[in-house]
Amino acid sequence: MTSLKNARRKDEGSMDIQGNQKVALFVLLAAVALSFVVMSLWNWLMPALFALHPISFWQALGLLLLSKILFGSFRGRRGSSMHWRGRMMERWAQMTPEERLILRRTHAR
Repeated sequence: MTSLKNARRKDEGSMDIQGNQKVALFVLLAAVALSFVVMSLWNWLMPALFALHPISFWQALGLLLLSKILFGSFRGRRGSSMHWRGRMMERWAQMTPEERLILRRTHAR
C-alpha cells in the first residue's frame, strides 16, 4: 500500500516536471513569435512613418521585455482592478450619506 502511494507521488512529480518543461517551451516559443511580430511591424511601419531605423530580432525582444516591465502583463490584470473596486465598495458601504455627498461633489466631472 505504501509503495503504491510512493509510486503515485513519483509519477505525479515527473508529470509536474514535464508540465513545467512544456510551459517553459511554450513561453520561449511565444517570446520568439512575438519578437518576430514586433520586429516585422516595426520594420514595416516605423521607417516609413517616422524615418526610424529598422531593428533586429534581439532589439525587438528587448523592446517586448521593456514594454512588459513598463506596462505589466501581456494578458491584462483583471484581478487587480477588481480588487480595487472591492475595496472602494467597502469604503462606500462604510460612509455616511454626508460623506458620500462630499465624495460625489469632489469627484464630479
